[in-house]
Amino acid sequence: MTTDTSLEADLDTHGCAVLPALLTPAQCRDLAALYGQEEGFRSRVVMARHGFGKGEYRYFSYPLPDPVQHLRETLYPRLVGIANRWNETLGVAVRYPSRHSEYLARCHAAGQVRPTPLLLQYGAGDYNCLHQDLYGEHVFPLQVAILLSAPGEDFTGGEFVLTEQRPRMQSRAEVVPLRQGDAVVFAVHHRPVQGTRGPYRVTLRHGVSRLRSGTRHTLGVIFHDAL
Repeated sequence: MTTDTSLEADLDTHGCAVLPALLTPAQCRDLAALYGQEEGFRSRVVMARHGFGKGEYRYFSYPLPDPVQHLRETLYPRLVGIANRWNETLGVAVRYPSRHSEYLARCHAAGQVRPTPLLLQYGAGDYNCLHQDLYGEHVFPLQVAILLSAPGEDFTGGEFVLTEQRPRMQSRAEVVPLRQGDAVVFAVHHRPVQGTRGPYRVTLRHGVSRLRSGTRHTLGVIFHDAL
């Protein structure tokens, strides 16, 4: 199991970190099965209609399913110290409260009241263009994606991809291999990198490469809500 020390080190070094076996195969199947239900979601997005790629996703409505709510509440405290340290390093005045409920209250007071956890579904030939999940003024700088399908069994291809643009340099790509139930924690928008003259800000985007075959489901856990 990844310790919080190694989680922090990987995020500082690579902008992402893997939490292996965060969910069991049974939990993954149960969550993926929710995609076919009509209740419990506030909207469905077909990526091709918006130029986002190919595939689709659905945003949960409140109240969130218990497993999703639990993940949001338990992952946030593990990440909030890193988020606050990153902001301090980058000279950003925003600090995040220790409890996720307190941070959501801040979002909701600013009109960001729509839940952002989502289920994504990809079929053969589908992909997700590089993007950032921002949704409003209040943005928690880390988010989590959990692979619910089994690579090599349920699908092939469809790797999680992260790119990092450093000033005056070519973009760096990171492909993160995941197994069913693994979670990847990654920077939403920016992160600090230590340079020879001190820390500087780099911009990150994430996406999913083309699925070669099968069906791939992913749970996205975003900690800020949307306008």
